[in-house]
Amino acid sequence: MKYALLIYQPHPFDPRALSPEEFKAVGADYGAVNATPNVTPGLPLGLPQNAVTVRVQNGETITSDGPYVDTAGAVGGYFIFEAESKDEAIALAARVPAARLGGAVEVRPCETYW
Repeated sequence: MKYALLIYQPHPFDPRALSPEEFKAVGADYGAVNATPNVTPGLPLGLPQNAVTVRVQNGETITSDGPYVDTAGAVGGYFIFEAESKDEAIALAARVPAARLGGAVEVRPCETYW
């Protein structure tokens, strides 16, 4: 089954606050996750403050600046991982640096439900 791993960065998060060694280690860890068999890396997402959230109410399109805020952090990126089990996807999610730097990784099955 394919799983989407949604990477939530802690808010606020400034990668420039990391030491050069930490920054290099985080980059190496993301590189290792990208190189994992059956992983399809997603494109990195821009900063949350540059997002626009769209809703439609009574047929009218309503936009608001910034990310959808019903979460503790903003989605910063994603991976698609074809795994044998949810436990395998969870193990990969635990390797994503955001999970240990105050953010989280949501593991969601990719499935058609409509």
